[in-house]
Amino acid sequence: MRVLGITGYSGSGKTTLLEQLLPWLSGQGLAVSVVKQTHHDVDLDQSGKDSWRHREAGAQEVMLVSDRRWALLAELRDQPRPPLSVLLSHLSAVDLVLLEGFKGEAIDMIEVHRPALGKPLLQPHNAHVIAVATDAAELEAAVTVLDLNNIEQIGQFVMKVAKQV
Repeated sequence: MRVLGITGYSGSGKTTLLEQLLPWLSGQGLAVSVVKQTHHDVDLDQSGKDSWRHREAGAQEVMLVSDRRWALLAELRDQPRPPLSVLLSHLSAVDLVLLEGFKGEAIDMIEVHRPALGKPLLQPHNAHVIAVATDAAELEAAVTVLDLNNIEQIGQFVMKVAKQV
């Protein structure tokens, strides 16, 4: 299973890129999963519901199952977040896993960069950035530069990387 990160500063367009890239990759026959890192205290469960009550009562994990989807909720309590390898081990086998965020992980990444945000490139300081997808007319980088508005170009690059197992 190949893993590729999509990283960049908040507001750079990581989620938008993934929304456009996923159907393109699926159209090429790739099975793709996404793992999104968030710094917010996210809760997918609803207060007062049975599954929420089970977690509040002390269950380490609760699985929600319906005819349309299932989700596994794991409580960390006061434990640190598991390593990425452990998180990935919970996924079904697919051709490619795209990570959104995860700037600090030692994985190949495409940086999403918009000069209008006024933030510097991550690429010169992060050896794991293998390409920069940008809306800049010209950008000097020591890695492949991709047109953020050209999903096919980015998709072809991702396909090439995904085949390097």
